[in-house]
Amino acid sequence: MAQGFSLKDQLFNADSIGDLAGEFAILPGFDAARFHAAVMAGLAPRELLARLDWIADCLEPYLAPDFATMADQLEACMPPPLDPGLQDDDFGRFIHAVPGILAVRHGLENHRERALDLLYEATKRFSMEFYIRPFLNRWPAETMARLTAWAEDQNYHVRRLVSEGTRPKLPWAAKLATDPMMPLPLLDRLHADPTRYVTRSVANHLNDLAKIDPSVVIGRLEAWQNEGRQASKELDWMTRHALRTLVKNGHPDALRMLGYRDDLEMIAGITIMPGPVRIGDAVEFTGSVQTQEPANVLIDYVLHLHRPTGRAGRKVFKLKQGRTQAGRPLALRKKHLLKGNATTFTLHPGPHRIELQVNGRIVAEATFDLQAAPAR
Repeated sequence: MAQGFSLKDQLFNADSIGDLAGEFAILPGFDAARFHAAVMAGLAPRELLARLDWIADCLEPYLAPDFATMADQLEACMPPPLDPGLQDDDFGRFIHAVPGILAVRHGLENHRERALDLLYEATKRFSMEFYIRPFLNRWPAETMARLTAWAEDQNYHVRRLVSEGTRPKLPWAAKLATDPMMPLPLLDRLHADPTRYVTRSVANHLNDLAKIDPSVVIGRLEAWQNEGRQASKELDWMTRHALRTLVKNGHPDALRMLGYRDDLEMIAGITIMPGPVRIGDAVEFTGSVQTQEPANVLIDYVLHLHRPTGRAGRKVFKLKQGRTQAGRPLALRKKHLLKGNATTFTLHPGPHRIELQVNGRIVAEATFDLQAAPAR
């Protein structure tokens, strides 16, 4: 059987650890071969983030015990900063997260300012979004003061850290204990940033906040539109990206902000193609939407899953975005594969339902019986 793709092995392997050993070779007494062998010996049983902690463990014996000297050493070994001429998708290499780990381990309690200086330099090589968060939790006022200054920094990786590190629902990251609305003044500054890497982070940050208080996000986007500091095309993109979860959930104010009315009079229907549907097969359906006047429409379909426990299972999928003509049906057709090995949910035999959602409203539905996969 072919082995599946392993992100952790792609990021941490003999070559990448060799590159890191070469960067630390300037440390007095550093034994690159011994460091490489020690790291490689402990990688296999560890998951991705745990591998970073292990690398830091293996490096520590070669570093000074006092944090100020350690920070100097870590900065001296850093590779050149990421290309400041790029505009996006320049995340850096995971191996360069090690200074962030050591900043938290040895600088959080008694060396806050020097540790923040270290994060400032390190984030120009690899985002320190995970490692700024312990400082926000331990020293919220002092860390926010730093972030406020960094929001004006010339390096866009530093500016992105301000938004990304303060996201309330940052994937893989430690939870923040601070008020999730506290960074809003920082987003007010950053939303007009000229770099997509930063504005994407701002939009993702707003999408996180939309899961907490949609009205705050919609109000902020409206205010930014009125300010006119960001190019209209970029702000339109940010708005769509920031509202994506609300749109998926059919939030009426978010949909109206994007030009989709929820008060349209319409005729709609959905028909599931006949025949048995088994786990591993595809369910195919057709449908139509007709409005009395021309209108922009955002059409999703909602799959309601049967679960033996009785707990509701609901998944929303995009179907079509377009514009209707008055009195003319807009035809729809979709074949949805019902994977038996989906990673985010499990399928069970039993009654299932598909709904058409147009501009946030459920306008039609049909049911089908999902059968077990055929025995092999």
